Amino acid sequence: MMNIWNDAGRPPHERVSALMAEMTLPEKLAQLGSHWTKANVGNGAARVAPIEEALVAVAGEAEAMAHGIGHLTRPYGTRPLTVAEGRAELVRRQRFLVEETRLGIPAIAHEECLTGFAAHGATVYPTPLAWAATFDTGLIERMGAAIGRDMAAVGVHQGLSPVLDVVRDYRWGRVEETIGEDPFLVGAIGTAYVRGLQSQGVIATLKHFAGHAASRGARNHAPVSIGPREMADVILPPFERAVVEGGAGSVMNTYTDQDGVPAAADPRLLTDLLREEWGFEGTVVSDYGSVAFLRTMHRVAASDGDAARVALTAGMDVELPNTRCYGEELHQQVVSGRVSEETVDRAVRRVLLQKVGLGLLDAGWTPEADAGVGTPVDLDSDANRALAAEIGARSVVLLANDRAVLPLDAARTRSIALIGPRADDPQTFLGCYSFPNHVLPKYPGHPLGLHIPSLRDALAAELPDAAVVYEQGCPVTGGDGSGIPAAVSAAAQAGLALVVVGDRSGMFGNGTSGEGCDVADLRLPGRQAELIGAVLDTGTPVVLVVVSGRPYALGDLAPRCAAVVQAFMPGQEGGAALAGVLTGRTEPSGRLPVQIPAEPGAQPGTYLNPPLGRYSEGISVLDNRPLFPFGHGLSYTSFAYRDLALSAGRIPTDGEVEISCLVRNSGPRAGRETVQLYFDDPVAQVARPVLQLADFAGVWLEPGEEKRVTFRLHADRTAYTGLAGHRIVEPGTIRLMVGSSSADLPLTAEVELAGPERRLRGRGAVR
Repeated sequence: MMNIWNDAGRPPHERVSALMAEMTLPEKLAQLGSHWTKANVGNGAARVAPIEEALVAVAGEAEAMAHGIGHLTRPYGTRPLTVAEGRAELVRRQRFLVEETRLGIPAIAHEECLTGFAAHGATVYPTPLAWAATFDTGLIERMGAAIGRDMAAVGVHQGLSPVLDVVRDYRWGRVEETIGEDPFLVGAIGTAYVRGLQSQGVIATLKHFAGHAASRGARNHAPVSIGPREMADVILPPFERAVVEGGAGSVMNTYTDQDGVPAAADPRLLTDLLREEWGFEGTVVSDYGSVAFLRTMHRVAASDGDAARVALTAGMDVELPNTRCYGEELHQQVVSGRVSEETVDRAVRRVLLQKVGLGLLDAGWTPEADAGVGTPVDLDSDANRALAAEIGARSVVLLANDRAVLPLDAARTRSIALIGPRADDPQTFLGCYSFPNHVLPKYPGHPLGLHIPSLRDALAAELPDAAVVYEQGCPVTGGDGSGIPAAVSAAAQAGLALVVVGDRSGMFGNGTSGEGCDVADLRLPGRQAELIGAVLDTGTPVVLVVVSGRPYALGDLAPRCAAVVQAFMPGQEGGAALAGVLTGRTEPSGRLPVQIPAEPGAQPGTYLNPPLGRYSEGISVLDNRPLFPFGHGLSYTSFAYRDLALSAGRIPTDGEVEISCLVRNSGPRAGRETVQLYFDDPVAQVARPVLQLADFAGVWLEPGEEKRVTFRLHADRTAYTGLAGHRIVEPGTIRLMVGSSSADLPLTAEVELAGPERRLRGRGAVR
């Protein structure tokens, strides 16, 4: 006879209730834990972190899973396995759960998927900062779906992405993982990724909830020193949008503490806000080791059991990556009465409901079918690579082209000096959470498993008749400048110097960008700035290409260059993407999701500065104006704006206004313009940003073609946290601006919000 919980025809809550009625306390607790099989992990010299001991399993696999398990951690993303090897390992572990535990409940298998499925040989897409540079939600939703399709095909149920941290300080190492510095852009792009991933039946995990990128001094894991208003108006909106509009199935906490309260122990964040106000119904999973960190790092718990009590009570459902605190230690907390079984049941129900939704409890489910055994799968298919190439090309930002040296013409391409430490390294284009940069440093000499052309390779294919002389000049890091004279000599003899600099992405000091790779200021790493300056001194026209995970200060260099191009780690097809933009095969259309600073120490903050955060001549000698502003990006054509029209000059505080304008391609080539709508609230209860992105839209125009672009702006979009601490829509005048960047807004108008002040609550707070 079929168990009630295996009957797919019954309502999910009925199935889960029937199963929970059969479960012992150890079986319930097992569903809140996880296991990471890290046997045979490589022994390369690359460090992971001094906190790695907190991530190690405290029990062997059989013991850890004796009563079942909630999650299996990274079955494909821990070692360089083939698909067949990964499937066999996953099936073995799932079959143990099905056949060797009393209730036979399969586990949720989760993986990283920040730049694609983090498995050996899987397509590496551009970093999230590059997603943001496309300003294209539809493109990123397609990518999310492609990633989800590959993960689902091999039995992975949950992906640990997207990162919705809003950049507050460019020195933070994980800027490359973010979707930029504007909460509206982060929310729009991040929610598109969630929709794409979950359309394939893979649960998206929002991280890091909340405030990770606002850590003090841009240091990883540092305390967060921001007020509740900045948290509410800048940090939280992307998460709210991805929960309310995107229906995200999981949320992961941040490691940091805000005002002394660690996120993993904060019921106001994990329960009151997330569940009661936003209506979130999924699971909250711990960032790796963060439950134990309540004892070891935050010191708000006296023991692992105490840490489990604090976290579970706050609303943390699942401990990842191993069961360290939610096992026997939590069991003792329940037996002693310090944690109620009702609190345990609350979390268990959430986990089991997800397993029901994934089909893991259905009659006839098998590990082999779930993992797709016998079904061919290509994790780096032609379709994947084409999509990665499209996103990579769309993300490249042309910052300057003052002397019109780009696109490269036939005369110049016959004599090019290709210089710089990023010009001939295929891993230049990959982020720190890509499998080659995240896992393979532990396996020195192991093949990448992917064909990744460097920019040098791509240019040779793009310009087969060009005479290209390559000189590294200097490494990315360190003081070795012995190659600079050779680079100078090559540049002096060339018609054009193409200088390619930037970051090497890695983890915890293994790179210049990535998790734990925080910096003191925004100078280019190593002697790269010196290399650029020496090449510029030759008088040869210089095209500067920066491939990086964060913006670097270019104020002393960019104005001397003939052209400047920025790429934010554009993925495995990044070489071809850059070469296409440089030669004009691809029309540049990327726009900056973060500003490019002029000075390395005069932090501009982000463009969301209130009046006192802006440049104030005569008040301070520090000029914090950016070299290139948020939203900036050039094309090989030009665009003109005219005829701004509003559907009404006055709307109620719960109303909506339609804003439109005509955009014309006034140049010689077809191109894509990203039309940007901003607003300003000139008089408010509190100091607000001088400028905020309200919406954006891409439009493709042939030469001479003109189209009307229309936006709809609800009054709720102007909401902010008022003096009383509530999100409000306030009556008054709102200034609207339309143009091509935050600093190029030729069209302006005003709309009056009329009527009573409105307080926004719960799901109605997102538009």
